[in-house]
Amino acid sequence: MQHHEPSRSSERSVREEMIAASHPLRAAETTGAHDFFGEPFQPRRPFLGGHAQTIAGNFLPRRNELAAPEERLIRVEPEVQVLCHCHWQAERAGATTLIMVHGLEGSSQSQYVIGTGSKAWRAGMNVVRMNMRNCGGTEQLGPTLYNSSMSADVGMVAETLIREEGLQKLGFAGFSMGGNLVLKLLGEWGTQAPAQVKAGIGVSPAMDLAASADALHDRVNRIYEWRFLRGLKKRIERKAALYPGRYDTSYLRRLQSLREFDDRVTARYCGFAGAQDYYTRAASAQVLDRIAVPTLILHAEDDPFIRVLPDTRQKLLQNPHITYLETAHGGHCAFLTEPNGYDGRWAERQAIAFVQRVERGESVAAPDWAGS
Repeated sequence: MQHHEPSRSSERSVREEMIAASHPLRAAETTGAHDFFGEPFQPRRPFLGGHAQTIAGNFLPRRNELAAPEERLIRVEPEVQVLCHCHWQAERAGATTLIMVHGLEGSSQSQYVIGTGSKAWRAGMNVVRMNMRNCGGTEQLGPTLYNSSMSADVGMVAETLIREEGLQKLGFAGFSMGGNLVLKLLGEWGTQAPAQVKAGIGVSPAMDLAASADALHDRVNRIYEWRFLRGLKKRIERKAALYPGRYDTSYLRRLQSLREFDDRVTARYCGFAGAQDYYTRAASAQVLDRIAVPTLILHAEDDPFIRVLPDTRQKLLQNPHITYLETAHGGHCAFLTEPNGYDGRWAERQAIAFVQRVERGESVAAPDWAGS
């Protein structure tokens, strides 16, 4: 039998395992010495199904390792500002900046934003946690509502920070509704995106809005729909109190589905003919074929309510700028795997590893297991 001396890589692996044992949530998880991009996803026991993943992913806490933020108000329309929480590295202009966009009824405080932001911060990136209009307690910053078509707000935040901070490298990470906004923006920009924009990421993005809204009304998903509706109705009531005479709240109690809400509220106050018109015009599925910067999209087949239609999936697989990773399990914005040397938040780790690969000019092609 031939004897082999331990390689430097194996010695490094032993050291890293020792670090992981003593600091399981910090174990060199996002350093340049590692490349976790494309690692297969295995659901954490006992959270094997889509609902279990989704619920556990929402309620199991993340560690917040972000530095104290700078609060920044950015004007997106003459009468409207949005609040961003900015975390700057010492040399902010030269560091990659990751702008994160939350989902429906989320905010800059959403746990997936905190978790991904912490990983980006440890990797040496600037982190900008953006609140969509009215989110994060900012209803007073403008009279309008927010909705899934407002990709221009995300673009305005990016362009403002590029101009005012001299940022050289920038990426986006959007979750659920925020994922749709990021992908819609990149598709609308096409080949005309600012030169500083290097990457985009969509985690469980709602690309096919109509199909996903209707899936929320399935009996097994009503708990999610009720939660969204409760938050949306309360938000309209707060807006009506702040802007008397602008919003009619008399029929809110009668609305029993997200589609009904979008038909009676979103469409009425945001310039759409109805819910279907809104879903069609706001869906990033319409412009996925125009995305021209490296973009990672993560979707789980057992996501309880996000649906990816066949035509949309085909666009994702045919666009050479898009890396589409579809897993059998993972739920919605969850992707909980075993905490083996890190916190087990697989999608968050994939997102940061993807940006790092883009930074290094390395391949971001989908691995064989992704089936693309």
